Amino acid sequence: MTAEDDAGFVEGLGDWELPPELEADAPPEERGADGRDDVRLLTARRVPGAAPVVTHHAFRELPDLLQPGDVLVVNTSATLPAALDGRITETGEPVVVHFSTRRGESEWVVELRSPDGHGSTRQRHHDGSLVTVRVTGGARLTLLSRVGDRAGGSSRLWRACFGAAEPLAYLARYGRAIRYAYTSADRPLAAYQTVFAEPVATAGAGSAEMPSAARPFTAELVTRLVSRGVLVVPITLHTGVASVESHEPPYAEWFDVPEATARVVNNARAAGSHVIAVGTTAVRALESAVDTEGTDDTVRARSGWTELVITPERGVRAVDGLLTGFHEPRASHLMMLEAVGGRPLLDRSYAEALREGYLWHEFGDLHLILAR
Repeated sequence: MTAEDDAGFVEGLGDWELPPELEADAPPEERGADGRDDVRLLTARRVPGAAPVVTHHAFRELPDLLQPGDVLVVNTSATLPAALDGRITETGEPVVVHFSTRRGESEWVVELRSPDGHGSTRQRHHDGSLVTVRVTGGARLTLLSRVGDRAGGSSRLWRACFGAAEPLAYLARYGRAIRYAYTSADRPLAAYQTVFAEPVATAGAGSAEMPSAARPFTAELVTRLVSRGVLVVPITLHTGVASVESHEPPYAEWFDVPEATARVVNNARAAGSHVIAVGTTAVRALESAVDTEGTDDTVRARSGWTELVITPERGVRAVDGLLTGFHEPRASHLMMLEAVGGRPLLDRSYAEALREGYLWHEFGDLHLILAR
């Protein structure tokens, strides 16, 4: 790929194919690196009236790339062991249940997937019939109804009743971390927790999949950031399962933006400092805490369910930077990245990432987008 190929590179949200060798199939610490933070960082900055500036760094250089007063907003949601093996009781068919979102005492949003014979799963065709699943440990899962269909129709996610008395304790005993076919093996849940993750309370909730942009952070790196004068503030957003095949926009997810975080973000923006969301989940939470009528860009303490989908047309109002991984071609998250950095920046940085062999997915490299 040459420089002249950059323009229009993500036409149609990514009309290109990801080379298999750029899929990170294991964490960096298993690939011979020194630790979680031993990954690469591509930084792309939008420059008014000029082409975006793209530079290459080690992730450990992040403190040197930020200024005192800049704010990093991190997701404190912990990753659940959200995958359970089971069989459909009516037919005996083996399935893997991905527990996406807890909606009530016993009600969950789930996805049923088929084992692929290699320790992972593949998307499963579902004819719409209501079934029950007996999962490992003996508990029963009963499908209730489809989650609202998207354009083109979708039966991927279902409302379901989970018969375990203490669902999170049950998942902790019998479940494992969700993984997809591009990874090489099951791994302990600790491999999918970030340094910011708060313990999951039995009565609480967590994320079906890791808020992976924060995975490379270590306690030592956070200390260096704070010593630099960078503020690190929390939000919570419990992520549901990704749509690795269908690239659907995210469904409703529960979020919380604390009063202290809202205050720090508003003060930083007033002072002209960067507000950088660590991961698309942090963007969704912060943007959901801004006045929905579009008349006031103040971030307010807020919690609840958000169905916000961030597009270039909607734009962003609370952040001017995003630290994220690299997203698959046609992934709906690319709309959010374009909303933050603009189309020319996205074209340039993704073309550069492919040229330089950056690694994709939750164990891969990072992309820092700065809107100014």
